[in-house]
Amino acid sequence: MGRLEGKVALITGATSGIGLKTAELFAAEGASVVLAARRVEEGKAIEKRLGVNTMFVKTDVLIEEEIASLIELSVERFGKIDAFFCNAGAGGVLQKISEIDALEFDRSVNILLKNVFFCFKHVTTQMRLNGGGSIVANASVAATLGGFSSHFYSALKAAVVSLSRSVAIEVAEDNIRVNTVSPGGIATGIFGKSRGMSDADADMVAGRVEKLFSSRQPIPRAGKPEDIANAVLFLCSDEGSFITAQDLIIDGGATSGRWGETLKKANADIKLAISGDALK
Repeated sequence: MGRLEGKVALITGATSGIGLKTAELFAAEGASVVLAARRVEEGKAIEKRLGVNTMFVKTDVLIEEEIASLIELSVERFGKIDAFFCNAGAGGVLQKISEIDALEFDRSVNILLKNVFFCFKHVTTQMRLNGGGSIVANASVAATLGGFSSHFYSALKAAVVSLSRSVAIEVAEDNIRVNTVSPGGIATGIFGKSRGMSDADADMVAGRVEKLFSSRQPIPRAGKPEDIANAVLFLCSDEGSFITAQDLIIDGGATSGRWGETLKKANADIKLAISGDALK
């Protein structure tokens, strides 16, 4: 307890999934927490539940002026920003490249990459005044693992990793650290949202996704929002003070290679090929 005592943390996409779990953990560790999201009713309820050192600010991360206002209101209330978790995002359409409408590309760029740019632009300006801070952006194993998600989601999460690394080098001399976390199969509502569900309905199906994901990586369980929240906490705490420009993959081993029945079948096929039986 107390790993963020005296620190002020701001989290986008804070009313559900990974963002909510991170907000709860940060508050438990002593931080003053600013919750940024679109859903007012949920945000106000979370603000009340987490206590007086929590503030909800209705924010559309696609609008630069609202990001700038979010930073301003946070400093007005708490005096500074020590940690920023750039978490808001959405899935992409799961279609063949030849079938995707060009408008979907623009939409995906806005929600997955441009919002990160807005956050970086405004929070680094404030953190320079503070004398430093820690920024974490939520990326994905889709950035490096083909076929894990939609084409645009994969490409733009790779861009988030690259942008974060580049910005980290610029701001390091200002004692600002910038890292990314790349979740694997985490049971959240994002999978329902990418299929057109409302936010509330998507949150309700996370349990079904958890059961499905229990066999998608060597560690035989689905990832949970708290797995990511714990990693973000580490990177935002003093324990991570010498870490910057890094991407922390949290995927139960999924990106490390084949496993289980998939590996057994591959090995059996190789054995068959070597024996020559496959040629008879």
